[in-house]
Amino acid sequence: MAALVTGVLGLGLVAVVLGIAALVRIGRDGTRGRWLAIAGVALGTISTLVVAGLLVVAVNGVLETRPLPPDVTAARDAHARQLVTGNCLDPLPDDGEVNDVRVVPCTDPHAAQVISQYEFESDAIWPGQAAADRRVATACQVSAAETEAGLTPVTWAPTEQSWEDGDRTGLCLLHRADGTPLTGSLLP
Repeated sequence: MAALVTGVLGLGLVAVVLGIAALVRIGRDGTRGRWLAIAGVALGTISTLVVAGLLVVAVNGVLETRPLPPDVTAARDAHARQLVTGNCLDPLPDDGEVNDVRVVPCTDPHAAQVISQYEFESDAIWPGQAAADRRVATACQVSAAETEAGLTPVTWAPTEQSWEDGDRTGLCLLHRADGTPLTGSLLP
């Protein structure tokens, strides 16, 4: 009975241990309660798996938002929320909502580089997608020399969904409109 109760309460490992102990005792003494013990083990196993799954999701969420170093030393996949000024990307993802990106060392040929970030106020209310896009685009200043060199800005603003998840960073990237790879960092 104790295994079933702890299983219902979500105390997974406790329910499994109590259920196994009850099954051993029932097998030795011949007492009743075998199905209660089995149900406790089953519920305990299920709740343990659910807790483990939630932990994996939580850890993955933390890892997806931890900023990268500006100068990565090896190519790696990352979430767009991890990007910081200085990161180089190859390839540049298509327009639209961006999640996963490939970050490469800037010494390798690459398609784009994050040249600046725009930080919204942490307690700001969602301004709407058009306003968020405008603010990031306005903050993305490209010099005449960069424009003459064929560099074109691309801006990424938070989406309403990412805003609800705490994203308050817009990114300004530079790339060559003709698709010619960049080599080296664009930053001083």
